[in-house]
Amino acid sequence: MKFKLKSDFKPEGSQPEAIRKLVAGIRKNYNYQTLLGVTGSGKTFTIANVINEIRKPTLVLAHNKTLAAQLYNEFKEFFPWNRVEYFVSYYDFYQPESYIPQKDQYIEKDAQINSKIEQMRLAATASLSSRKDVIIVASVSCIYGIGNPENFKKMGFELTIGQKIPRNEFLKKLVAIQFERNDTELMPGRFRVRGDTIDFIPGYFNNIIRVEMFGDEIETIAEINKNTGNVIEKIKYFFIYPARHFVIPENRIKEAIESMKSELERDLPKLGMIEAHRLRERTLYDIEMIEETGFCKGIENYSLHFDGRKRGEKPYSLLDYFGDDFLIIIDESHQTIPQLHGMYNGDYSRKKNLVDYGFRLQTALDNRPLKFNEFEKYMKQNRVIFTSATPGKYERHESRQVVEQIIRPTGLVDPVVFVRPIKGQIDDLKKEIGVTIKRGDRVLVTTITKRLAEELTEYLAEQGIKTRYLHSDINTLERTEIIRELRLGKFDVLVGINLLREGLDIPEVGFIGILDADKEGFLRDTKSLIQTIGRAARNVNSKVVLYADKETDSIKQAVKETERRRKLQTTYNKEHGITPETIVKAIKEKEIEVKDTKHIPKKDIPNLIIEIDAEMRQAADKLDFEKAIVLREKITELKKRIG
Repeated sequence: MKFKLKSDFKPEGSQPEAIRKLVAGIRKNYNYQTLLGVTGSGKTFTIANVINEIRKPTLVLAHNKTLAAQLYNEFKEFFPWNRVEYFVSYYDFYQPESYIPQKDQYIEKDAQINSKIEQMRLAATASLSSRKDVIIVASVSCIYGIGNPENFKKMGFELTIGQKIPRNEFLKKLVAIQFERNDTELMPGRFRVRGDTIDFIPGYFNNIIRVEMFGDEIETIAEINKNTGNVIEKIKYFFIYPARHFVIPENRIKEAIESMKSELERDLPKLGMIEAHRLRERTLYDIEMIEETGFCKGIENYSLHFDGRKRGEKPYSLLDYFGDDFLIIIDESHQTIPQLHGMYNGDYSRKKNLVDYGFRLQTALDNRPLKFNEFEKYMKQNRVIFTSATPGKYERHESRQVVEQIIRPTGLVDPVVFVRPIKGQIDDLKKEIGVTIKRGDRVLVTTITKRLAEELTEYLAEQGIKTRYLHSDINTLERTEIIRELRLGKFDVLVGINLLREGLDIPEVGFIGILDADKEGFLRDTKSLIQTIGRAARNVNSKVVLYADKETDSIKQAVKETERRRKLQTTYNKEHGITPETIVKAIKEKEIEVKDTKHIPKKDIPNLIIEIDAEMRQAADKLDFEKAIVLREKITELKKRIG
């Protein structure tokens, strides 16, 4: 099936030219291209058009879950008739296994898996295994090992009407691909048996698949609504993929265990007496568990043995499920590329202690994320588009062409930028705040230290200016609510150190003040300054002031680049008779409203739990997992009250 793009609008501004150039570059076999798109220029829509033209399976890589969820929802709207999937880390909470030699402290792995995300990860690999019109939006966690794709595909099996298969053989096949039998509660990855009727929910599916048999023959296959029990559709064919990514053919289990025993004997002489005893006890216990149940806690540490890989050979990851010809989009590449560079080293240093002190076999080091040079091989074998308003050196150096998307469809131009002295910066800032508030707009102020941000917030509040401070201790949900209240006008000035990481999209911001802009560093380099200036690019009255005693190279380059973009944008607007207008963007309802339950009678709590549970599931369906977690914790509290 081909990709089919759905949109109520057509490419405008710089988008048509950007789409044409990127598509042409792919057809000319350019390995790397960069889409330099300013804030608010519609980079996602441009990429959607490229995908629609090129018609290849596509991996869209984001540097965090929040951005990945936003991109996932956007691509789902653009491609409602194709498969758009979501692949991020499935842990709500994750404490990795580690050992601190200085304290002689072993920390056991502790994790809480989000079943909804696990289901979506399985849906992603199932889609890639069965069709080509697939877009996977993933976080950088997709470079971690997830099991051999050949096993995932080959161990799956098909069901058809009239097929001859003994019932017990059918059940054994389900167990072999990690389905669990549970005749009481049916969930993804489980099956139940009632006479000649077998119900199961695939790990990547929402509803029940019911198979009714007559003797050894499959008589009917139907999709059943898991909530109502009603038949949704009778089907002639269904392919079952494994319920987990780590599935191992039976013949490989015996070989893997022998390989583990051999490695244990090789590793023991290299260790001290205590470490050797520790390693022998742990490994033999795990082997016994695998022989008895096919699984053990921390089985991923033995993945090299089960995969049949050699020491140092790269692990299988999501990228191996795509096949040989796919498109890679690296979003916000100036942040994503450095993350990809750093993931292996952090993982290695933690596992090295576990190996050195006898907690794990040497091959545990091979349960790891991809090294950057290994990830690069996938990029070189396929076609890559980096997208960013401020591409890094890597992207610029590697790209055959940098395609600029400077003109916004809205006609909005980058803000006017002024550089003013630090002396008297607070008085000048106060004056600018007054003008901006009087106009009905909001203000962002960035400081260089947390202390200055706190003191400035207190000072402005004393001056009668409604001000809030956004600090690193505030969780994501609260940050979202603070930004929502700023947009609503419950306060007028938001002060922070790093307002880039908040994903701010606030059309109401008409002024940004950057204090101590000449203090060179991470938050005052050219990229950060351009990104911060771009936060004011959604308001027609916007203005940015950099307070600095000297114009650093970063300031000069940021101002020069902003002026270049402004010139291109204003010229285009004049030529096309466009009058820019501030973006009007709806303000979301409050993200979360957990009722105060302290004074609710115990007899009313069961009904309240049902209400909150429904809200929690609705939040999870919308990928708002942070809200879902808060609601789940509230349910736990309520259950404790009623025992």
